[in-house]
Amino acid sequence: MTTIDTINAYFHAVQTNDLAQLGALVAADVVWHQPGDNQFSGTHVGAATVFAMIGDMMKVSDGTFQIDQVKDVMANGTQVAATINFSGQRPDHAMALTGVDVFSVSNGQITEVWLYSSDQAIEDAFWGSA
Repeated sequence: MTTIDTINAYFHAVQTNDLAQLGALVAADVVWHQPGDNQFSGTHVGAATVFAMIGDMMKVSDGTFQIDQVKDVMANGTQVAATINFSGQRPDHAMALTGVDVFSVSNGQITEVWLYSSDQAIEDAFWGSA
């Protein structure tokens, strides 16, 4: 499986809520860099911690947070960058943004993730402060 195959499988698993596949694709000791200045921002270490954070994001977004479209997936060795559209809605906030996700992949698993948002202020307002 190429690094691009790994990331395409990851996005498919996210979009179809295939938790078993996600668990297989994300390394147990993954390092996840969540951007911004909100309750989820910072560096999160370990798949269990990352999956708990994503579960909390789903709670805050009333289950609406999603990756709407994966546009471009590009590899440079063990690193993969993807441009995406993502969104979420709550009664008092909404967001529909573009992002760039950068992954490090080793042995078919995601070992590190850096996320970038096209409008971090809107994303921070959506997620709320810590």
